[in-house]
Amino acid sequence: MIEAIDNQLPLNFEVRHIRPTACAATVIVPAKWVSILYQCALRGQQQSVQAYGFQQGSVPLEYIHANFRSTLLEHVKEFFFNYCVISFLYQQLRENRIVFSGEPRIADIRIQHDSDASFTFEINTFTPIEIRDWKYLPFKAPKRKKYKDLDRQVENFIKEEKSLLKETAAEIIAVGDWVNFTISLTDEHGATYLDNYAENLWFKLGTEEVDKSLSELFIGKKVGDIFCTNNKDIQAYFSECTNIDHYFLIHIIDMQPYTFFCLDQFKRNFKLKTNKEINRKLIEVFSYRNDLSQRRSMAEESLKLLLSKNHFVVPNHFTLRQQDRILYALQSNPDYQVYRTQKDFKRRIEQLAQRQTKECLLLDLITHFENIVVTNEDIKHYLNLIKRPRTKEFIYFDSIPTKIKGQEVPIPAEELKLACLREKTLNHIIYHLTKE
Repeated sequence: MIEAIDNQLPLNFEVRHIRPTACAATVIVPAKWVSILYQCALRGQQQSVQAYGFQQGSVPLEYIHANFRSTLLEHVKEFFFNYCVISFLYQQLRENRIVFSGEPRIADIRIQHDSDASFTFEINTFTPIEIRDWKYLPFKAPKRKKYKDLDRQVENFIKEEKSLLKETAAEIIAVGDWVNFTISLTDEHGATYLDNYAENLWFKLGTEEVDKSLSELFIGKKVGDIFCTNNKDIQAYFSECTNIDHYFLIHIIDMQPYTFFCLDQFKRNFKLKTNKEINRKLIEVFSYRNDLSQRRSMAEESLKLLLSKNHFVVPNHFTLRQQDRILYALQSNPDYQVYRTQKDFKRRIEQLAQRQTKECLLLDLITHFENIVVTNEDIKHYLNLIKRPRTKEFIYFDSIPTKIKGQEVPIPAEELKLACLREKTLNHIIYHLTKE
């Protein structure tokens, strides 16, 4: 059965169930868009092609089409995948409340220069089961350590961050900040193509030399600024197949400064009303027992309780990719070789992958039944927490990597929303279980 999902964009979304625990989700890019981008690629390729009897830049487009068609289509395919397809896929999965496990896997791409392009993903789906009466489960929250020094550490933390706030230049973007912007494909004069579609991205301004080119686009600017660019790093982010020179219109719509931890955002994120509540919440990441923060213990015990009361079976293939991710992360640990020689190493990895998969599914199910939604403000709360090593303890799952090959790269807002939604749901669970 194929289900077409209505949306306001020219892009279309279809879902087809292929197994009890899997579906094929297809994003369709209209022929009009494909043709526009292909023509842009033709003209861009024309500028660099040298052919006998023609001056550089004047080779007929028919010649370019006949000899570079496959290369140009590869460029169009990669560009659309990164420019709109993956974001639209995540948006539709979230808005249509499709509970899934792991990351969507590309299964098929069909593209021609004069027809619709289709990008089909295979997705592990999970039939929602009702999580009943979880808010009323008896929960004994882990207690904080009673050391007075912890209170002083929190007071000093708050004092230092308030001082940094006063010293920060008013909303001027600087290295280390996160910037939120929309980006549209344009001509060199700023006239937009593709029905004015704008991809929504977040980018962390890096401190390394390799980050300089992209970071300098935003340094010194502020929210509301609009400018046109043909920056090479942005070109490469969308497609590395060719050296075609596209132009982009960038509109800065938000930012998250790095220089200070925003206590007001922290207060809103955790529904805190008084300074006493702020201090008590911060204590959770300063108080440790057996190398675990009070907050981490609270999150683990909350999920353990809910999983013990709501039994469901996770198919083995759901956990296989999670095992791969765990092993990949462990390989960077200096003790990896010691770990892997232990007799029960494989079994422990399998158990950890299954637990983590179950935790994600549980959170997605509660998101589904509680109708929890995610906003741009939630992204800012999330980025605020990962600024400091201490406050990063409020994030339960591994944060989304921001670098590729050591270089900071933009992250689609839709991918960040997926991570934020699970953390928001976990906060929702802890809030209700610990509410007095």
